[in-house]
This record gives sequence, structure tokens and C-alpha cells, in this order.
Amino acid sequence: MNLIEWTDQLRFVVAIALGFLVGLERESRGNELASKLTAGVRTYTLISLFGFGCAWLYRLNVEFIIPIGILVIGAMTLAGYLAKQKSGAIGWTSEIAALLTFFVGVLSLVADIWIPMAIGVFTTLLLSEKAQLEQYIDKLDKSEFLAVVKFLLVTLIILPALPDKNFTQFDLNPYRIWQIVILVSSIGFVGYFLMKKLGDKVGLWLSGLMGGIVTSTAVSIAMGNIAKNNTQLAKRAFQATILASSMMYLRILVIIYFLNSSIAYYIWWKLIVLFLFGLLAAIITHDKSESVTGSPISSIQNPFEIKPAVMFAFLFILLSIVTISVKQFFGEGGILGLSAIVGVTDIDPFILSIINKQSLVENVVISAILISMMSNTIVKGIYFGFLAKGLRKDVIIYFGLWVVLHAIIIFI
Repeated sequence: MNLIEWTDQLRFVVAIALGFLVGLERESRGNELASKLTAGVRTYTLISLFGFGCAWLYRLNVEFIIPIGILVIGAMTLAGYLAKQKSGAIGWTSEIAALLTFFVGVLSLVADIWIPMAIGVFTTLLLSEKAQLEQYIDKLDKSEFLAVVKFLLVTLIILPALPDKNFTQFDLNPYRIWQIVILVSSIGFVGYFLMKKLGDKVGLWLSGLMGGIVTSTAVSIAMGNIAKNNTQLAKRAFQATILASSMMYLRILVIIYFLNSSIAYYIWWKLIVLFLFGLLAAIITHDKSESVTGSPISSIQNPFEIKPAVMFAFLFILLSIVTISVKQFFGEGGILGLSAIVGVTDIDPFILSIINKQSLVENVVISAILISMMSNTIVKGIYFGFLAKGLRKDVIIYFGLWVVLHAIIIFI
């Protein structure tokens, strides 16, 4: 039930208010210029009212009135722009705002009221935040901007074009597979930007924490190189490695929850325990020496690129086929053996390939997930220990206890 009944009278007031709002911003902008080159409150309010009047006539079956109104406003804004050019001013912002204000007036009468409100308020916001937007654009990393564009490409264009049905005996669904690619990449995408935004400010530990959302294996290698090249940062790099490895459990838990909540119900507490152990280990290994300037994990690349996304999809399909084949030929024991092998690489495609397989028993799926994580934890310990020779004893102790905890939880 609507709290407000949007009568024609109230819609008329909305048209006036939104035109006034846009005009107020334009007039305040004009006062900042050496000579007043933009229309103001009265003009934009009248443009909105003109649109409202055209919409009213349209409702009275004068169907051609709105196109005529568009032509009239278009001609007026073009004339204003040409006159402005002669005075040396450039830019179409005010003219586009005038056209949008006309549409706001029209929509205030003939559309759901949220549409003209959203257009009017958002237009005013964009106009008023010019300086902040330009400052942000100056600081924008071109590669990161392109990554955002690619993200929108695979989300808004590729995904809707894929068929939502199963193919082959392995029940491969292109739409479902690409949804999983987007989910995993989106989580990594957020972590990457948080790391880029905050990593330099608070040092290695937050870089490790955020980097773990992207890929904990890459963090282990990057931190191992830092520890190898700078002994002062070795302990902090080790702490960052543990934090990144801890984040793996939360990342996987979130993904499992979104894709198969029934599996998440049984495994959530086990992953939380493993995460908390890593958190405790990171606290214990905290470097209490004087502050040392940290450095971000520069070797981690933006996770949302087209090529890695396609590669992830390929690995997901391959491991889905391999998992079903192994189950057919070797039974459930083969699945557990496979989980130990895939842990040496990226475990995400494997985990995602098994959590939606209805042919697999839940206990087998949970055990396979934990075994692949244990295998991956061993590999990360080896990576870091190989590079950071001075911390090999600590690596063996903490990662060894972590592996033992995995083994205990698997049999609970």
C-alpha cells in the first residue's frame, strides 16, 4: 500500500520542484563564471513545466505534442549553445541538462513517480559534483578502469547471451558456469580494490588480508619474495601469508553458501575453526619490533581480466568432467585422491565443480573440500618456506599445526 497517493496536483509540484532543483545548481554554477552563460532557476523550472504541459496534452490524445516539444527544446538548446560558442565558452552540460529537465517534466505526469525523481536528483548530483568527479578521474588507473569495463562486459552482455540448459552427459550449463565465474571473480575484484586502496596505508598485514580474498597462493609467493629480500620485513610478511591463507576459508565459505547452502550448513563451522586458527597464529607471530614501512603485494594482478575468466571457466568444465569420470571409474575414494592432487594449484574450480554434483554424497563433498584445502595449505607453506629461509622453523610449526587441524576436522 502506497503511503502517498500521487495525484496530478502532487505530480505538478514534483515537476516544479525538480526543475527548480536543476536550475538552482546551474545558476549557482553560472555565478562562479566570469560572465553568466548558463540558464538559471526560472528557465529550468519553466522547461520542466513545459514538459508537464506537453504530457498533459498527450493524455488528451494530442499524440504528436511530445515529439514537437522535444524539437522545440532541442532547437532552443542548440541556439543557446551556438550563442555560447561565440562568447568562447564550450561544453554541452547545460544543454543536456535542459533536455533532461524537459523529460523530467513529461515523466512527472505519465510515468511512475520514482523515475522523474531519480533522473532529476541524479542529474543535479552529477552537475554539482563536477570538481570531485574530475579529481577522481585524474587519479583513475586506466588498467583498473578497463577491468571494470570488462567486468560489465562479461556480466551484462555475455551472461544473458548464454543458454540456460544442460548439455552432454556431464550436465554442463553455460549460463550456470558463467554465473560461477562472475561470482568468484567479483569477490576477488572487491578484494583487489580494497588492497590497492588500503594496502599502502596500514602495511603488509592488511595487504595480506585483502590479498587473500583474491588469491592466497599468490600472496604466499609474493610475501616469500619480500621476506627473502628484506629480513626486517620477514616476520610481517609471514604474518601476512597466514592472514591471506586464513581468508581462503571465508572466501570459499561465502561461495559455497551462494551456490549450495545445504553444503554450507554442514561445513561452515569447520571452515570458521580453520579461519580462527590462522587468525590466532597471525596474532602470535605479530612482529613487535619498531614500525617498519610495509609494501603492497605488487605482484598480484587484477583478478577480473577476460583471459583469466575464460581460463577459470575452462578449468571448471575440465574438473567437472574429470570429477564425474573419476567417480564412475574409482568411486568416492578416487574423488578424495583427486582433491589432494588439485590442492597444489587453484582449488576454487575443483570445489565449485563438486558442490553442485547431486551424484556425490555430502560427506564425500565436504571431505574433498577440506582435503583440497589441506593440500593447498601445505603447498603455500612450502612456497613461503622455500623463499624465506630464516623462518622455515616457524613455517613448519604453524603450517604443520594447521595441517594437523585439517586432518582432525576431516574425521569429525
